[in-house]
Amino acid sequence: MLRKTVLPLALAALLGLVLVLGACQPVEPEIREVRVVETQQVEVVQTQEVQVNVPVSFVMESARLQTVKDRGNVRCGVNGSVPGFGFLSGDDFTGFDIDFCRALAVAIFNDAAAVEFRPVTAAERFTALQTNEVDVLIRNTTWTFNRDVELGTDFGPTTFYDGQGMMVRRDSGFSSLDDMGGATVCVLAGTTTELNLADAFTSRSLAYEPLVFETGDETIAAYNEGRCDGLTSDKSQLAGLRTQTTTPADHMILPETMSKEPLGPVWVQGDQQWGDMVRWVVNGIIIAEEKGITSENVDQMVANPPADPEVSRLLGLEGEFGNLLGLAPDFMVNVIREVGNYGEIYNRHLGPEGTDIPREGSLNALWITGGLLYAPPWR
Repeated sequence: MLRKTVLPLALAALLGLVLVLGACQPVEPEIREVRVVETQQVEVVQTQEVQVNVPVSFVMESARLQTVKDRGNVRCGVNGSVPGFGFLSGDDFTGFDIDFCRALAVAIFNDAAAVEFRPVTAAERFTALQTNEVDVLIRNTTWTFNRDVELGTDFGPTTFYDGQGMMVRRDSGFSSLDDMGGATVCVLAGTTTELNLADAFTSRSLAYEPLVFETGDETIAAYNEGRCDGLTSDKSQLAGLRTQTTTPADHMILPETMSKEPLGPVWVQGDQQWGDMVRWVVNGIIIAEEKGITSENVDQMVANPPADPEVSRLLGLEGEFGNLLGLAPDFMVNVIREVGNYGEIYNRHLGPEGTDIPREGSLNALWITGGLLYAPPWR
C-alpha cells in the first residue's frame, strides 16, 4: 500500500517542478511588423542669397504725350489772378507756376511758346482735368489724400511748400487768430482753405462768418471794399494779393500757419509715361540748381562736362533717359537754357523783384541748405 501511495505523489511533485521551471523562463516578445528604412548620407552645403538685376525690356508709350505732340502744344490749367504764381497781365501769363508749364513745352517741343494756358477756378480745376480740357494742372493746388486717391489724379513733386495764413489790416487790432472771434473772413470756394479755416476757428472755440467767393479777384475785391475783416489763403498767395491792395504797407499777414499746403503739378491717373515726364522735368529743374547748372552756363557744361556723372546724365551726355520718356536726349539742356533752374524761376517771380517771399531758411530752400527741396537721383 505504501509503494502505491508514494509513486503517484512523486509523479505529482515532478510535474509541479516542471511547471514552476517553465514559468521562470523569459517570454519571447511578439513581433507584429518589421519595417526596413533605407537611409542615405546627405552633405549639407552652406548657401548665400545673391540678388541679380536683370534688365527688363519694355516699350512705354503715352497716349496723352502723342496727343499733345499731334496737337502741337501743352494745355496747362493755371491761375490767372495770383501775382507771383499765375497772373494774366494783358495777354501774357507770368508767374512761378507759368514757368513750369513753359518747361514742359520746352521738354516736348523745344519751344517755350508751345503751351496753351487755360485759366481755371479752384472749383472747376479738377473737372477740367477729368474732362481732358487740360493736360496738366499747375495752379497752386494742394496735395491731399482725397484728391490723390478719390479724384483719380496723380501729384508730381512739390514745387512750393506753403501753409495757410490770414491777412488783416494793421489798424484792425488783430495780432493773432485768437483775437478774431466774431470776425468776417473772405475765403475762396472749392479749396482746402475753407476746411482749414473752419478747423482753425473751431479748435480755438471762436465764432466767425465766412464770405465765400468763386475767384481770387472777387475775394481780394471784397477785402479791399472792407466787406470782411480778414482774408485767408495760402501765405504765398496772400503775399501776392497784398500787392493788389491800395496801400500794401497797411496790411499784414498774421504769424500763425493753419495748415500744410504742398503745391505742385497734377495730372489724371492712368498714363505712366506722361506722369513720369512731368515728374522728371520738375526733378531735373531742382537738380540743376543743386548742381549749379544755370541758363547761362548750361551750354558751357555740355561742351566741357564736369567730373560729376550725374551732371552728364542730366544733360543727356550719358544714358537713355530722354528716350524712356519719349523726349530728346538733351531735353533738360533745352529746359534749363530756356526756363532756368529752380532758383532762377523762384527769384524771377517770388524773389525781391517779384512778390518778395524770402527763401533763405524756409522749407523751399534746397535740402543741402536746410530746406525740403529734394529730388531723387538722376540715374
